[in-house]
Amino acid sequence: MHKHNEKAVVNAAVLTVSDTRTVENDESGKLIKDLLEEQKHIVHDYKITKDNIALIDSIVRTWSEDETIQVIIITGGTGFTKRDVTYEAISKMLDKEMQGFGELFRSLSYTEIGPKAMFSRAIAGSFHDKAIYVIPGSKNAVNLAMTKLILPTCQHFVEELNRQ
Repeated sequence: MHKHNEKAVVNAAVLTVSDTRTVENDESGKLIKDLLEEQKHIVHDYKITKDNIALIDSIVRTWSEDETIQVIIITGGTGFTKRDVTYEAISKMLDKEMQGFGELFRSLSYTEIGPKAMFSRAIAGSFHDKAIYVIPGSKNAVNLAMTKLILPTCQHFVEELNRQ
């Protein structure tokens, strides 16, 4: 496996999916932005949208056409309530799914929260050469996904998507 450029800056967009969160109380979206910026990555856009497949789809498709955005991180809407539709919106959109992401996320979550980890429908993959990560909306889940999975690998994912 080739070594990726750990100093490479990633250009990201962050989407919080929630019927109740606002810019003022979106702790998970703020944490994602803060963790990216701590690593010197650039957050080009940040939005909050309702749990609605068409709205999620529209935002992600718009970002996928933006040449400055390389990574899209979506938090929220990954559970089993009737309103949780982020998985449905993104899973049908992906060109390629990274099965290991959801598996590893649930495995790491299991050590923290036990069998309730299996209720997470975290998913990652690519769409139009953009890396897309979908993670639960809790701050603990965001911190786990960002520090253990996304930040250590997002540069490599972007490099893979841009290789010929």
